[in-house]
Amino acid sequence: MSEMRTAMRDVKRAMGELSKQVPEEMAGFSEFIGTVLKPGTLDLKTKELIALGMGLTSRCKYCIGIHTQKALAAGATPEELWEVATVAVMMGGGPAMTYVAELQKALDEFGPKQGQASEPSSERVDVREPAPVRS
Repeated sequence: MSEMRTAMRDVKRAMGELSKQVPEEMAGFSEFIGTVLKPGTLDLKTKELIALGMGLTSRCKYCIGIHTQKALAAGATPEELWEVATVAVMMGGGPAMTYVAELQKALDEFGPKQGQASEPSSERVDVREPAPVRS
């Protein structure tokens, strides 16, 4: 399993445990995420591009992986993701620049392969939030 997939799996596993330990809080968090990501004035693709930029500036490897994958699935192109990276570097400076390497790993993992049209990889990591555990 690739480094990016491993990081994403590890965070999802930890989020599942967090859901068991504090189910009410995680149910509220999951509901909040679902509400925020519903298309409104901004479409899902735009929201995922923003989330990717935020992941880069906050230096969150998992966030970079998951939002790269979700942005591609929402119709973003690798070129759009690279442009988001430049905005993140503008806002986050050198530390954000170092995390562009994580974007490269995520694109290598989830982006179109050499010689293919700009369609995201059909192989996916389960990106759903963990199901809340009810007491």
